Amino acid sequence: MARSSTGPAPPSASSSLTSRRRDEELARAVSGQPLIDLLVIGGGITGAGIALDGATRGLRTVLIEANDLAFGTSRWSSKLIHGGLRYLASGDIAVAYECAVERGRLLRFIAPHLVRSTPMVLPLLPGITRKKAVQMGAGLVAGDILRRVAHTTNRDLPPPRRLSSAAVLELAPGLSAKDVRGGLIFHDGQVTDDARLVVAVARTAAAYGASILTRVRATSIGADGVSVVDERTGTSSVIAARAVVNATGVWASELTPDVALRPSRGTHVVLNRAVLPGLRTNLTLPFPGEHNRYLLLLPQLDGHLYLGLTDDAADAVEDVPVPEPREIDELLGALGTLLGHRVAAEHVIGAYTGLRPLLAGNADSATSDLSRTHAVVRGPHRTISVVGGKLTTYRRMAQDGVDAAIEYAGLNAGPCLTARLPLVGAAPRGRLALLGESALRIGRYGLEASTVTEMEHDDPALAELIAPGVPVTHAELRFSVLHEGALTASDLLDRRFRVGLVVADRSAALSAAEAAILAGSA
Repeated sequence: MARSSTGPAPPSASSSLTSRRRDEELARAVSGQPLIDLLVIGGGITGAGIALDGATRGLRTVLIEANDLAFGTSRWSSKLIHGGLRYLASGDIAVAYECAVERGRLLRFIAPHLVRSTPMVLPLLPGITRKKAVQMGAGLVAGDILRRVAHTTNRDLPPPRRLSSAAVLELAPGLSAKDVRGGLIFHDGQVTDDARLVVAVARTAAAYGASILTRVRATSIGADGVSVVDERTGTSSVIAARAVVNATGVWASELTPDVALRPSRGTHVVLNRAVLPGLRTNLTLPFPGEHNRYLLLLPQLDGHLYLGLTDDAADAVEDVPVPEPREIDELLGALGTLLGHRVAAEHVIGAYTGLRPLLAGNADSATSDLSRTHAVVRGPHRTISVVGGKLTTYRRMAQDGVDAAIEYAGLNAGPCLTARLPLVGAAPRGRLALLGESALRIGRYGLEASTVTEMEHDDPALAELIAPGVPVTHAELRFSVLHEGALTASDLLDRRFRVGLVVADRSAALSAAEAAILAGSA
């Protein structure tokens, strides 16, 4: 039987993820002493959430990930923590309510440093009829009712309201004044960086005793345990556990073939701010010619704009999906139609694609019509697969997955305690404001921002940017190596930070990232 728990004690270990810690804990996991209660496969947001949930219930928990934390879908989102408005409009009330509840928890308790309220403006442009505007307004009212039912206050998320043409143009001065006839504004949640949310969840799990083991690939699940390969050494072994949770997203069927998924592609284009100079808000616009589909234009704290997103069936499951030219053209063309002028190619500085792990539905249905709910599926050898869902609802997915594993394997564990459990670096926004740090740094580190700044004060060379125009310092790279589990230059540039989205920036920063990894291994 697993050890019992009545609640999470103070963190039993440091939250720092290091190369040495990874190697030591991998050796212990392979030895089987002590026997693992819960083995989680997959280091995305769902797997990290499951590891945290299990560890805080008193279960001996190990997470293995074939690559790096947030290597797959979890780093390719729109960076929005949705309140379920889209699902409300399509009649999926249960998913909408779940999104609204989990959004409120992230904003207030779990990650107020990483997740913030953000304005979303619906400008009334010539292509939006009065009937459509009335429908959108009614949808926002319904979404606000859902917000209140989920006990999220006006202070956390202000209610929607109408905007005058002048107010819209103040927030989005790049729009054509003659085309704007007012607008609607509502607020949703936005995470500074989805990959950093994954890292924060994983580090918090580590603080409560979970082992977070990257570069450990699961090859099969059998009666004796999970066969794994250490990708750093090539060594094969078996890790035994009382229960296994498959949280590998779109790759779930590789380990549990009975899980049926229909992945879809979600592509975003990365633009420079010259597309809409002075934009101070997110824009959401009805996609030309389509019902219940919207185009998003999302300013980021690093100075870029994200334009998204597509929703088409994925023909193949790739480790790193590549945006297709037709997808980029579709998004640029839609934006150009709505703005009334062509979006120049020189404004495009990057693009990315994520694969959504959607549950298979009617074979004739478009992927945009498939449910965003999640499922917990039992398999052989005391294996549970957790599939589907949304970034916003990761915590609920984790709770359901651990509940199922406990019941299936007969584990002795405490109740779920993650609904109000703060992640590493979390603090009330008032306290975070007193740190005097930039919004970008707070959005990356929360309370730990002061630690990074102290590193820069102690060694001024660490305060320098890693490349011209790239808002990352050498101290931030070092912090990621010392505390956030970064083992390669790619971990730093492509996941701990968003540098890799712009090819020229990545090239300019590569030597700094390689030096940081080398220094960390010395």
